[in-house]
Amino acid sequence: MIIASSPLRAAVIAVSCCLSWLAQAAEYPAPKRGTFTVKDFRFSTGETLPELKLGYATVGEPSGEPVVILHGTAGSAASMLTPAFAGELFGAGQPLDAAKYFIILPDAIGAGTSSKPSDGLRAKFPRYNYDDMVEAQYRLVKEGLGVRHVRLVLGNSMGGMHSWMWGAKYPDFMDALAPMASQPTEMSSRNWMMRRMIIDAVRNDPEWKGGDYSAQPQGFRVANVFFGIATSGGTLAYQKLAPTREAADKLLDDRLKAAFSADANDFLYQWDSSRDYNASPKLEAIKVPLLAINSADDERNPPETGIMEQELKRLPNAKLLLIPASAETRGHGTTGMARFWAKDLAAWLATVPKRAAGQN
Repeated sequence: MIIASSPLRAAVIAVSCCLSWLAQAAEYPAPKRGTFTVKDFRFSTGETLPELKLGYATVGEPSGEPVVILHGTAGSAASMLTPAFAGELFGAGQPLDAAKYFIILPDAIGAGTSSKPSDGLRAKFPRYNYDDMVEAQYRLVKEGLGVRHVRLVLGNSMGGMHSWMWGAKYPDFMDALAPMASQPTEMSSRNWMMRRMIIDAVRNDPEWKGGDYSAQPQGFRVANVFFGIATSGGTLAYQKLAPTREAADKLLDDRLKAAFSADANDFLYQWDSSRDYNASPKLEAIKVPLLAINSADDERNPPETGIMEQELKRLPNAKLLLIPASAETRGHGTTGMARFWAKDLAAWLATVPKRAAGQN
């Protein structure tokens, strides 16, 4: 089922979004940081680490209903604690009010304060994939935090792909799933081709030296900007932001000059981890209601392919919220701004029954 978006609704959303920029995001309890260490973690490649460190943040108290929120590639728990995201969700009276919910934000393997190549192993770090990341997230939530069942697993971009996998791998562990800016199908087409280009930008840079560089290679900085412009931002938004060559040059120059502190090995591993993603073969294992949230101008998951509608037909209780494209949306980046979908999420979640804790 698709939650239809009429022209009138699109206009209302556009106006409300403009107004929301003028309003200050709601306050919510200060996040708390923590670390959980898994001993002798075995990766899908057969490699092991004697200690896998998993960082995380929580908002709210453990007595609240647990909600897991998963970040995107090259992000971290901190990247979900922005005014545009957390400020629209976690405050008093908001859809995931931290007075009611216990919000868990893991740092994926390779990101934030979790174990990653730059900790010392560099290119000798295990070549992790999404299966490894999802297993680590689950063990953090269940073993590290002692949570036996969660109300919702919600993820954005890479986190959205992880959400599909959570639903299939741990079908009794949650009441509901909300994968965003993602599809449950094989990593392919432009999405993978562009990822390959930024991976190769690191591997083919002579300064990378097989991962044993003394200074950060510079090629991946340009590749990162290229990837961002090509696969996120929205056509209408870019036309509004850069309607002339002069404006386009300034926008590009500003992005190239922006602070960029990524480590080349971390960067390579983060993007390479999506190489074998494909949630489609196990899709029917998902038992819970699911609300997929995508934007009509998402460059990485273009709705015109019809893939999402085709895959959702395989699930008995799944809906698609497709956010209309506008000059205010940001393509693949749209779902990072919760004002576009927060009310729809709240209304849908209120209809989802609560289930008993499973045996996962």
